[in-house]
Formats: sequence, C-alpha cells, structure tokens
Amino acid sequence: MARFGPDALAQNSAKGIILLYRLVHRKVKLHTSNTAGLNLFTAYGDDYVAVNQLKHEKNLIVLPENLIPEWSTENIETLTESDMQKLLGLGVEVILLGTGKRLRFPAGALMRPFAPAGIGLEIMDLQAACRTYNILASEGRKVAAALLFD
Repeated sequence: MARFGPDALAQNSAKGIILLYRLVHRKVKLHTSNTAGLNLFTAYGDDYVAVNQLKHEKNLIVLPENLIPEWSTENIETLTESDMQKLLGLGVEVILLGTGKRLRFPAGALMRPFAPAGIGLEIMDLQAACRTYNILASEGRKVAAALLFD
C-alpha cells in the first residue's frame, strides 16, 4: 500500500470528513443554573451597584453567600497591604477587583502575593467586575468581587 498514492489520499480524506462530522454534530449538554440564595448584581451604574435589588454606594466585597460592606475606605491609588490581606483571606479561587469607572491597576507589590497563594486576581472596571462575577457565581465558582467606588 502506497503511503502517498491516490488510495491513501482518498482514505485520509474520508477520515477527515468523518472527524469533521463528529466535531460539528457533537452533542452539547446545557445545564440550568440554580442561583437561588446567591448574591448577584441586579443593577449597576457609575456610582452604585445593586446586589439582590439592594443598592450599595460604598466599597464592598460581594461573595456568593456573604457581603462585606466598606472593606476598605481607600481608592485604587491608596490601597494598602492590609486591604489586600483581607482579600487573600476570603478563601476564594478568583478575586475580581473593580476599580471604579475606569480600569486602573494597583501597585505591583500589592498584587504579587496572589499568584503564590493560588488565587487569581483580575483587575477590571466596576461594571465589568459585576458582569463577570455574576457569570462565575452562577457557575458555582468560588469568586469574590471587591469593588472600589471613585
């Protein structure tokens, strides 16, 4: 049997078509999420968020089963190591740090302890943090949204 002859080409083409068919017609399983009892963002604006219809206008940590109001009195420019230690102690996989109306990054030294601790720290503007949190919390992930208002 020739490896590169017309028969081999036809055989490989048929295998490719079968593989493509299997990929295209693969069954996708969708599951409904049970979000009852979870803290989820139900609204947000430039200067507020609503968690389960309750409006908040000050810095806040939102966890699926807990709220920590006024976790810091700081803004992104004045965050302290103590503020970040509070985040490290939350027992979550991912922390979404919402930095207000605009995406701004804290000092590098404040972000360094998260990777060795095995905690993902994602920096985003406040509204993106709300949207991302809702998706991750609905999937059952251990997530926290730490929000800083301008």
